[in-house]
Amino acid sequence: MAFFARPSSSAVKIVAPSVTSPPPSPKPTSKRDATQRQCRNILIYGSCKYQDKGCIYYHPPRDTPSPVLPESPVPSAALPAQAVNAPVFVPKTPHYPTSPPTPVIVPLQSPPSSPSPSSAPSDLSYEHHEPFNPFASDDEVVNDGSKVPAVNPYELPSDSMLGYDPANMVDSFYTPPYYAQQPLNYHLYTQARPEVLAHKYFISDSIREELQRRSETIRTALVPDMMLPEEMQGYHSLVPLEPSTGDRRKFGNWYSSVYRATNSADGLQYVLRRIENFRLMQQTAFTAIENWSRLRHPNIVSVQEAFTTRAFTDSSLVVVYDYHPNAQTVYEAHIKPKAPQFQNGRLQTQSNRIPEQTMWSYVIQIANAIKAVHDSGMAVRIIDPTKILLTGKNRVRIGSCGVVDVLMYESHADIAFLQQEDLAMFGKLIISLCCNNPAPMNNLVKSMETVGRHYSSDLKSVALFLISKPGPHKIIGQLFDMIGSRLLTEMDEMQNAVDRLEGELLTELENARLVRLLCKFGFINERPEFAREPRWSETGDRYIVKLFRDYVFHQVDEQGNPVVNLSHVLTCLNKLDAGTDERIMLVSRDEQSCLVVSYKEVKSCINSAFSDLSRR
Repeated sequence: MAFFARPSSSAVKIVAPSVTSPPPSPKPTSKRDATQRQCRNILIYGSCKYQDKGCIYYHPPRDTPSPVLPESPVPSAALPAQAVNAPVFVPKTPHYPTSPPTPVIVPLQSPPSSPSPSSAPSDLSYEHHEPFNPFASDDEVVNDGSKVPAVNPYELPSDSMLGYDPANMVDSFYTPPYYAQQPLNYHLYTQARPEVLAHKYFISDSIREELQRRSETIRTALVPDMMLPEEMQGYHSLVPLEPSTGDRRKFGNWYSSVYRATNSADGLQYVLRRIENFRLMQQTAFTAIENWSRLRHPNIVSVQEAFTTRAFTDSSLVVVYDYHPNAQTVYEAHIKPKAPQFQNGRLQTQSNRIPEQTMWSYVIQIANAIKAVHDSGMAVRIIDPTKILLTGKNRVRIGSCGVVDVLMYESHADIAFLQQEDLAMFGKLIISLCCNNPAPMNNLVKSMETVGRHYSSDLKSVALFLISKPGPHKIIGQLFDMIGSRLLTEMDEMQNAVDRLEGELLTELENARLVRLLCKFGFINERPEFAREPRWSETGDRYIVKLFRDYVFHQVDEQGNPVVNLSHVLTCLNKLDAGTDERIMLVSRDEQSCLVVSYKEVKSCINSAFSDLSRR
């Protein structure tokens, strides 16, 4: 269907009656039939403007109070067959393809005592009569004679009696306070989502909301008047990641602060850990940073580079790491006391107890990272609850790696001794997480009793092995021999997590087909360079594509309001992509013609028009 010029077989042209010149008198089929059939314009509009211009139907006298047929004792069942089988009168009203017009029920008789509500003054003409509205209702007259506007039930929202506006999801009598920066409304992406198609075209709400929160965190703007440098060593737009109030964070004997910055080379976000008032004595201290930058492990925050700067008005050491938005330390997640909350009508403290399965997941991940570091001939040198990051659901990474190597470069400690210290710090971390205590070694006996009371003996044995006396045979590999069966469980959970993520990605896979269709619509419809070419968008295949675009996206309801229905759009686009034989009716914008086509024909028109555009 390369060219389409509105064939007469598929188009029905609707022509309004002319106002200037009266139409020729219709050829009556039967004089008896014309005298018995009452003009429907009298029943609907109250008058007929063709009454004195050749209309052959019956018109009651103008002084009749009601434009109905004369009173007759004959019941409606005894009416002539011509009156009963009269064609349905279709008034000239706006046509909406989404829903057929409500049929108009016109009474053939009315009681003589009560006048018909459709009666109108005798001088009422067709030109100033309001368009027929099938949903309109008369105003109600109260006792004092005043009129109260009638309530249209179709205009009321379904939840109008609940006291809130469903569009804004707030009370209509409540004015929300003003905030300088409103948080994102993550639920806006699921307002008109079809639940039937949710599992096929959209990821789950929890994953989508988490990704949206991370994206929002990445694009957080800098707070003014922070007195931070605008640029240093190719990094700009610094944003502090730690609260400026309270005690300053210490990294050993030095004060430390953490910032997020953007790299000018690749445009990505990185974390800058700054060590204040540190003077680098030897350039070879950066050798450890080069070794750390070559190590890539899923449970270690990757190190990028390190440099010294005076941009903060002092001599500072800056180490650059990968940025994981919305990450928090295990101290903030599990050890830091939380504010009490109301539960069952009482104010109760929240329990920070970590489930044992989660504890085993943390132990295996951190042990795996330590083993990778030790196999590379290095030592972590800092395993602390404030330096272990929780970057996802039960996903931990060791952070701040390499900083101690630069700060303590002149100590020249033995690497075997440092690796033994890593195991001891790892054991203290496990006890600290089990007891929710940042300093569990102050009372080791009581801490181990708490571990044995709430956790299994295997976890207690692992903690005791790590904090035991160091020796030449005490290595991280022996730890995996002790928890061999737990490794299989952790591997199963990892594979299940990968399967879940692949399933979520699979839901977005089909969206590419719909995006291709939308791109073709954008390429074909109403191109500005073809605005003066009448054959482009108003004839042929492009005209059908234009009408189909209106059918999918530009529908309105009975009150003329735009219909924003994602279910309708997805259903139509999927049927179009499949090329089904289902037929739809496309109405022109001037409502003078309509086309009945199938989705298969519309798909052929889109491909033909897009091919024509590509050849141009």
